Amino acid sequence: MKCINNKKIQLFILFFLVIMNSCAQNAIEKHQKNSKKTKDMTEKDWKEKLTEEQYYIIREKGTERPFTGKLLMNKEKGIYKCAACGAELFTDEMKFDSHCGWPSFDKEIAGGKIKQTIDNSLGRERIEITCASCDGHLGHIFDDGPTETGQRYCVNSVSLEFVPENQKEEQITLAGGCFWCIEAVFDDLKGVIKAESGYSGGKKENPTYKEVCSEETGHAEVVHITYIPSQIKLEEILEVFFTVHDPTQLNRQGNDIGTQYRSAIFYHTENQKKIAGKVIVDLTKEMVFSNKIVTEILPFKKFYKAEDYHQQYFELNGENPYCQSVVKPKYEKFRKIFKDKLKK
Repeated sequence: MKCINNKKIQLFILFFLVIMNSCAQNAIEKHQKNSKKTKDMTEKDWKEKLTEEQYYIIREKGTERPFTGKLLMNKEKGIYKCAACGAELFTDEMKFDSHCGWPSFDKEIAGGKIKQTIDNSLGRERIEITCASCDGHLGHIFDDGPTETGQRYCVNSVSLEFVPENQKEEQITLAGGCFWCIEAVFDDLKGVIKAESGYSGGKKENPTYKEVCSEETGHAEVVHITYIPSQIKLEEILEVFFTVHDPTQLNRQGNDIGTQYRSAIFYHTENQKKIAGKVIVDLTKEMVFSNKIVTEILPFKKFYKAEDYHQQYFELNGENPYCQSVVKPKYEKFRKIFKDKLKK
């Protein structure tokens, strides 16, 4: 792979440089076809992604008939997401029955999730609300809410996706050497919704791959994992993590050498910190590894997604020499040991 500092294998790197650059370019092209960001999607892309009704309401600013939406009377606990891009917008605690015919909320999840725009389409001024992530039309907001906020977010059911509390998602960020290896494994793990390659743990904002490889940013190569705790426990995720990399190697994994290849767990909650600590204590007591575990347990601060060609790298470039010699053995080991935990 990559920015390896070991002089003994520099000839190896030079030998494969042309091949690697060619593979990376192919990965960029393939990934752009398979995984467009919402901001880059054309109306043709949206028509392929959304149902006819969703397209009419979300992209053409239509309105569903009152008292027909499937989420109007929903009283389950959970999260309401944008149906187009998956951004989290509301929680069940924000929802109330306004008797207006559409799902209503008295506030939004903090963080600029929703954008407000003046709408004069009916000959009178209203405030349209759209998803800040994808510009999808949600509905309108009014100042006649019955709670202390005084607001009523009037939203089309079609614009929303509801995720019940028992399917609530959590995230954990793991560093264990080359992110191509770790991402390939977790992409196939049951209960994992998404695994993204990127950078974390450093001081530079929006670092590039080249900058991270210089070891001057302080970032590690990480995989940012989104999972459903009711389907897979964090302990199970960490079991896989400690199986597919060597946590006793300081600032390296095999011939991948440098602080960007360090072993680390970036926890998002105090409970995750507690679980990670216990797992390492248990592994140490059971003497699973002959050498001391050097995996860091650190608070998560920021995740910077890596360049597009790094995403799903093994899937798109399985024949690449590095993938064949380094990623594939770890991937096959994972599939053999955890065959009962694989996605169908």
